[in-house]
Amino acid sequence: MAKPIKTVLKLQIEAGKANPAPPIGPALGQHGVNIQQFCQQFNEATKDMMGDVVPAEITIYDDRTFDFKLKTSPSSALLKKYAGVPKGSPVPHKQKVGKVTKAQLREIAEKKMVDLNARDVDAAMKIIEGSARNMGIEIVD
Repeated sequence: MAKPIKTVLKLQIEAGKANPAPPIGPALGQHGVNIQQFCQQFNEATKDMMGDVVPAEITIYDDRTFDFKLKTSPSSALLKKYAGVPKGSPVPHKQKVGKVTKAQLREIAEKKMVDLNARDVDAAMKIIEGSARNMGIEIVD
């Protein structure tokens, strides 16, 4: 029989850098979860993704145990990384902040494919392209 679920939390944490400080500590602490145990498991699971922001879906059970699923990094974080910019443009359609190539766009789309609502990589690329446009990042051939 499945354990009764108390709650499900969604947090975006930098890979390998989970610690008991806010926002992680208070979010888990209020549900009675062993914060240190979560941080160790999360850091272990994400040690090869250092530098990326990793969304985690944490399922907390009534007996204070937990499971977590890792998702792929947000498209915006991947686009910023590939374009080499600290943040998106304040005026995206007038002021461009960086560039990504079609090949890089395809790479991001392939990484994100599992979390996107797209039939194929080309459809996924269109979704990522829209995100890039809204951030003021140009797509070049």
